[in-house]
Amino acid sequence: MIDTSTSQSPVLQVAGLAKSFGGIQAVLDVSFSAREGQTTGLIGPNGAGKSTVLEVVSGFLKPDHGVIRFAGQEIQSWPAFRISRLGLMRTFQLSKEWPTLTVMENMLAAAVDAGRDKIWRALLTPGKLRTAELADRVKARELLASFGLFDLRDDPAGSLSGGQKRLLEFARVAIANPRMVLLDEPLAGVNPVMAERVLGSIRIFSERGIGVLLVEHNMAVIESLCSSVIVMAAGRKIAEGTMEQLRSNPEVTDAYLGKVVPDA
Repeated sequence: MIDTSTSQSPVLQVAGLAKSFGGIQAVLDVSFSAREGQTTGLIGPNGAGKSTVLEVVSGFLKPDHGVIRFAGQEIQSWPAFRISRLGLMRTFQLSKEWPTLTVMENMLAAAVDAGRDKIWRALLTPGKLRTAELADRVKARELLASFGLFDLRDDPAGSLSGGQKRLLEFARVAIANPRMVLLDEPLAGVNPVMAERVLGSIRIFSERGIGVLLVEHNMAVIESLCSSVIVMAAGRKIAEGTMEQLRSNPEVTDAYLGKVVPDA
């Protein structure tokens, strides 16, 4: 049972999550929570079920069982676009951008529409529409500066490097005013030079009060960013805590390194 009795409850709460594909149980009875303004790690060996958890929580897959509560609402039956509009957004292992649009145009396309998706609104209130679009441009310029992309604002997004595309993806998420972001291996395909910029950009989310649920294999990255870490193996959650606490957990060590010899 999920406790929502206090205003300090985590913004994301997952209870008894399960998902199978045919006869393969990818996720089984997984429960955890995550707070705004904090980065929570989700780690485990390959095939542990981490990415499936992100797919289900973000609405791209429907769970077989379990409750997902975000911002006080049960969302396990919602489609992905509706969950995103509630403020729970995700990125993917491969960056996705509109390659023929400029970096600035990519930003403006990702801005929250605030009711501007109806043609009749534009016809009846053109002044409000222009004001909103101007505000979007101001915010887009500020975010591009924060994520180190301002000088590339007029370049086609398809011409960016892998690391720069990742930064653009973060900036596009930020302009949509999320409360929590799910990041699936954000360092995948990023060269070491850009990796530090990507790490700094993840910290920007926390600085803005945005929660982050981070799937990442690099333990140094997890330790530097995450206040709490959830460990999965074979579809189940096997531990949760700080990295310091998890280092002394034999079950966690076994999941990553095989059977631990006590004398060692």
